[in-house]
Amino acid sequence: MEIRQADKSNINDVVALAHELWNKSDETKLINSLNQSLSSNREAVFIAVDNDRIIAFANITLRTDYVEGTSSNPVAYLEGIYVLPEYRCHGIAKKLIYHLEKWALKMNCTEFASDCELSNQDSYKFHLNTGFIEANRIICFTKKIGDKL
Repeated sequence: MEIRQADKSNINDVVALAHELWNKSDETKLINSLNQSLSSNREAVFIAVDNDRIIAFANITLRTDYVEGTSSNPVAYLEGIYVLPEYRCHGIAKKLIYHLEKWALKMNCTEFASDCELSNQDSYKFHLNTGFIEANRIICFTKKIGDKL
């Protein structure tokens, strides 16, 4: 198994994995987003390959806006990570995180951040197991306005 930075030739396999992670996302939007990541010098996608099969991916971006719990700029941000179920619990995600951190260091980052839904205990445990520490918990609210004004 090897970890390497993805390129445009990997787009279809990465989109398939990304759709597993973000299954409510429109596939066209995923393709556009991942194409942007693969073309940008401020984003990267890394893949884990086993016997010519892409079995995992991780997407990282550089954020220059405020990132909760950080004090530097830019901040490397884990946008998403996914490992096929049959390959989980073998350290693949940790290896992907290691490669993302190396990329982030080359991009002059000193901090790495991420997020997950409050209810996603698997993601929460993953983050803790890969060295992230909890920075904050929030609940966001929205309200439609204008209809009754």
